[in-house]
Amino acid sequence: MWHYDKKLQYPVKIKTPNPSAAKVIISQFGGPDGELGAATRYLSQRFAAPNPQVKAILNDIGTSLSQ
Repeated sequence: MWHYDKKLQYPVKIKTPNPSAAKVIISQFGGPDGELGAATRYLSQRFAAPNPQVKAILNDIGTSLSQ
């Protein structure tokens, strides 16, 4: 059973929003060359991996990038 609690690990208080900095951060995380894209590529490549050791390595890399 999963329980999702939408709460930040550390409190964040933004005094002045900076849209240009937010755009850079979002592109690095979710853009085509970002962390999320890399994690999904590693996780999808594990299905075509030739042996169990390679599958395990790709799985470990993909899951560590997505955390």
